[in-house]
Amino acid sequence: MTDLFSRDDIESVERPLADRMRPTSLDDFFGQEHLLDVGKPLRRAIEQGRVHSMVYWGPPGTGKTTLARLIALTTDSHFIALSAVMAGVKDIRAAVAAAKQFRQVERRSTVLFLDEVHRFNKSQQDAFLPYVEDGTLTFIGATTENPSFELNNALLSRARVYVLKTLDESALLSVLRNALQDEERGLGSQNIEISEKGLQAIAVAADGDARRALNLLELAADLASDGEIDDGIIAEVVAGGRRRFDKQGEYFYDQISALHKSVRGSDPDASLYWLMRMIDGGCDPLYVARRMVRLASEDIGNADPRALQLALNAWETLERLGSPEGELALAQTVVYLACAAKSNAVYVAAKAATEDARRLGSLEVPMHLRNAPTRLMKELGYGEKYRYAHDEEDAIAAGEKYFPDDMDEVKYYHPVPRGLEIKIREKLESIQRRRRDAGRPAPDLTSDD
Repeated sequence: MTDLFSRDDIESVERPLADRMRPTSLDDFFGQEHLLDVGKPLRRAIEQGRVHSMVYWGPPGTGKTTLARLIALTTDSHFIALSAVMAGVKDIRAAVAAAKQFRQVERRSTVLFLDEVHRFNKSQQDAFLPYVEDGTLTFIGATTENPSFELNNALLSRARVYVLKTLDESALLSVLRNALQDEERGLGSQNIEISEKGLQAIAVAADGDARRALNLLELAADLASDGEIDDGIIAEVVAGGRRRFDKQGEYFYDQISALHKSVRGSDPDASLYWLMRMIDGGCDPLYVARRMVRLASEDIGNADPRALQLALNAWETLERLGSPEGELALAQTVVYLACAAKSNAVYVAAKAATEDARRLGSLEVPMHLRNAPTRLMKELGYGEKYRYAHDEEDAIAAGEKYFPDDMDEVKYYHPVPRGLEIKIREKLESIQRRRRDAGRPAPDLTSDD
């Protein structure tokens, strides 16, 4: 547990550049204008000392820890920082005891900052709730995961969630220039020379993460023996960087959702972008291959049955060739799926049939549809009066009923007027006419209800 910014710490040049360059005022905080611009509610609350418990949700390097420290500094509060990775209930109790002491002795409030709060289980999250309630401390949590899924309702009801956004290139360039100009905490005294192109390359490689941008700049400065960061140094420090991608986390599901919806929306270019974005970020290509198989059935279906086979072929190709050679087959599949005729008719029909199966219970199989492998079953009427479709004209037993006797016939499958389902629709309409001619009512094939 540490209090906020001692002067010795600020002036120390042995700490990493990213730590030294933490903003000491809201005016020095780059990015998050949607929260901290002049006049915004959060900024007004901080400046007026009316802080409340809150949770910061955002990707790494967006300023979650720094903002919590600034709140403590601006409100003259004691600052206690804990990480949910290392801390437990014992540490929370110690923090509470310290907060009580500062409240009683120094008449100061305490800000308890808990990084990666999503890693605490329910009992750990509940441990500090009473002290939030009675004002012993102001709680600020930070998480890269969706609070709706990871945090208790009890905690969410007591803390307002603020979403911190990835820093854009302009904000990252401001962070880098500030570090180059600051002679007290940054690199201003080292007379570092770097081109605008070089700064932009670092900003792009940082991928929205201010901490990463400053780390890359510091590394480049260390490699520049004469103070000049040339193109060769830039290429060396940004090489091998990956885009932000947290497997099984919020960004993972956002990106796979974008890929799926781009394919569904018949945009091959956007589909390719999201595919390569995920692979560049470290996603397992086999995961995407499995998702493509699902997509081929859910969103294309019988409008183009070749889509499912192509998706299966791409999966097999990936398993045989591995990465990166097999990824081209995946790209081919994604483009094909995006361009293919779309139909979710089977998907909708399957959901509706499942709902009826669960709602209606175990209806008896009609006697004429039952299997009769033994004499007893035949004597009991199993399979009696069944009409073998192949013996009928066009292999259609017009008038035969295949639903349970106690269930009305239902129309689940509505082929769409696209792709192969145009022909399927025509075929089913023909069968419907045959059934009507045979005197059996048929579900309306032209209705989408």
